[in-house]
This record gives sequence, C-alpha cells and structure tokens, in this order.
Amino acid sequence: MSIQQTQPLIGADTFNWKKWDACTHCGLCLPTCPTYRELGLETDSPRGRLYLMGSAFKPQDATPLNEEWAEYIYRCLDCRACETACPSGVHFGELLEEARAIYELNAPRSISYQFWTNLVFKQILPNKERLDLIFELMWLYQKLGLRWLVQKTGILKLMGQLGQMESLLPKIPSPRLKYTMRDITHAEGKTRYRVGFISGCIMNQVFTETNLATIRVLAENGCEVITPRKQTCCGALHLHNGVRDVAATLAKQNIDAFENENLDAIIINSAGCGATLKEYEVLLESDPVYAEKAKHFSHKMRDISEFLAEIEMIPPKGEIPRRVTYDEPCHLLHGQRVKSQPRKVLQTIPGLELIELTESEWCCGSAGIYNITQPELSQEILERKMIHIAETEADIVATGNPGCLLQIQLGIQKHGLNMKVMHPVTLLDYAYRSVAPDDWEK
Repeated sequence: MSIQQTQPLIGADTFNWKKWDACTHCGLCLPTCPTYRELGLETDSPRGRLYLMGSAFKPQDATPLNEEWAEYIYRCLDCRACETACPSGVHFGELLEEARAIYELNAPRSISYQFWTNLVFKQILPNKERLDLIFELMWLYQKLGLRWLVQKTGILKLMGQLGQMESLLPKIPSPRLKYTMRDITHAEGKTRYRVGFISGCIMNQVFTETNLATIRVLAENGCEVITPRKQTCCGALHLHNGVRDVAATLAKQNIDAFENENLDAIIINSAGCGATLKEYEVLLESDPVYAEKAKHFSHKMRDISEFLAEIEMIPPKGEIPRRVTYDEPCHLLHGQRVKSQPRKVLQTIPGLELIELTESEWCCGSAGIYNITQPELSQEILERKMIHIAETEADIVATGNPGCLLQIQLGIQKHGLNMKVMHPVTLLDYAYRSVAPDDWEK
C-alpha cells in the first residue's frame, strides 16, 4: 500500500539534507554492509537506502512511500559499519533513524502493529514497575520449571515468531538481586572520581550481575558511583524503530536525573545504549530548553572500557587462565569509535590469553530487536560470525552489549561449542575479587 503524498510528508521538513548530501556515491560502504553482502541488492546497501530516502523526502519530486520502500529501510541492521568505511563522514545511522521516524508518522500501520508498538515502546520499556513485573513473571516461569515443560512439549514450534522469541530468552536472575544496587556506592580507598552510572532497562533486568560488577570495578578504581533512581530507558530501541517522540521524552528524563550531580563522567556498559546516550545532543539539538543540557550530558558519557582506559586503572591481581576472544559490538566500534580500549582492559588481567577474532568488527545479527523482526536474515548473519568464533577455540567470548551477548550465546548453543560468552567487565570483576573460573557458577 502506497502513502498518497498529495501534501508534504509529516516530519520530512526537518530531514537533515546537509548530512544526506555528504554521500558521494563512491560505494566504499557496500563491502562492509551485512545486508548487501547477504542479499546483493543495491537497495539493501547504505548508498541504496540513502537514494530511497532522497526519492521519498524531496518535496519537488517525491515518490510515494510504500511497503517495499519500508522493507529496505527496516531491513538495515543500523550497525553503522558504513560510517567507519565512509571517507565523506556520512552520519548514516542518524539519517536512517530520521527516515524511520518520518515513515512511522505517515504510514497506515495495521491495528496489530500499532498495538504492539504502543505496548512495547510506550507502555513497557519506559515504565520500571511494569518491566519489573514482566521479568519477575519470566523468572518464575523459569524457576518453576515451566520453561522446560514448554520446550519438551514442542509447543514453541507451533507458536511461530513468538516461539522463536522464547528461544532467545536468557536465564533471568533473581528479582531480589537488582534491589542490592545502591543510589550511592562509595569508592574503595581514596575517592578519585565521582561518576554516574546508567543501569539501563533490559541490562538491569537480565544482566543484573554485569551492572553490579561494573559498579564494583568502578569503586575498586577510586570512583564514587551515583545511580539515580529517576533514570529510565535510554530510548535506543525507540530511535531504531522510528518512535522518536518517546525517545526524546526519555532523553529529557535521563538528563534531568543526572543534571545536578556534579559528575566527572557518566558510565554505561551497554554499547547500543551508549551510542544513543552520546547522541542525545543530536536528538534534542532543536529543543530550546534541552539542547545545551543534552550536549553537556552527551560529552560526559563514557563506555566502561573507554573510561577505564582513560584513567590510571588499578591492575587486578587475580588470575584468569583462560583463552578469551573479543567480539566488537557494532555500536561500540562504529557508533562510539571505541576499539582498542576493551582489549587494553582485558589485557590487564593476569593469566588471560587474548585471541584475535577474524572479522571481529562484523555484526552478529542481533541489532536491537533485529533477531525478532528479521529472524531468518539475523541467523544468516550470525552464522558468518560463528564460523570465526569456532576457529579461535577460545574458552570465552567477551563482548560489551546485551543483544550481542544473547545472540552469540544462542550461536554457541546451536553449534554445541564449549564456550562461555561474557561481558569484559565481568571478567575484570572476577579478577579484582580473585574469583577462580571453577567458582563462577557458584
């Protein structure tokens, strides 16, 4: 179905043509694009998608938006590998998010799509109490053995996409664990820095231990850690899916939560969230009240590995005699330009052998909720990643993003590999506390 454009598209007047026009159509981005490499279509490349944006949004010769146009725009992983390859510095991720937002403002979406979009992006993710309830129910589902029963009956195969989503569900930690996180965590020894910590929404529910490990590592390095209760979801998933107005509201709430804390830095341990948090200044650049506040906030944001590499980090003493390979989250490498720092942090751990991963910069196919919205293509992209991971014969795959952790864990299980997937800060925390690998599961 096409959108009849008898009038200008809502939101198209703010599309950033200056950034769009930076593309010289050289094609150097094409070999780095996972969807182009898998499908071989120009319209599934960054250059092709930019052309589609131009053809739809230029008021003088706009072509109608339709479902085919949306298919190509939404099939992008938003991995931003094209940005790293681009000699002209095109901000493709920002343009893609703008394009999706314009489409959502104008597209005649189905009632079911509107229902799920409203439920997930407006009713659940921004609401901590609802998130707590949902994940407590998930924890009970696993704790009481219901998941084992459901998987054994084979009912998941009959549930289609919903059944596939269940297979991505990790082991949910005890709901009590997240309540051990304090508003203020004092530094171990002399206070060297005062930092804020973004606990996140999904990170705090699924990777609670990683959050606690992050706080312990910061405290070990002389940081007083402030974790405001008023913070909320960062809005990354909203931006990726065109729900820009809600993302802006969440950004303002997070800025307000940290504004008066007098911090040296604000720390995040999730690559996808970090890229969005660092771009609040772009999201709110036209807001008369929050533009300067957003710029100040974004400039203080640091990934945990980035921050530890900047300061005089205290080296851990506990040994981890394991072979570790590092997979680079797209939004850490391409979105934040953080490459060497995670490796530098891992190399401070005594006994750890760091094995380089071929195509460590290649997307794993997780990409926010891409493995849910594009499951088949997501799995094809993951297969390429798993071939190289298997070649390393590592004991541990380290990566710094929740989606990547879940996606690679799924690949490890599918291929029957004797490996663990862990966040780098978790390994560092174990080394600081001298927790031996044999005791990790205890």
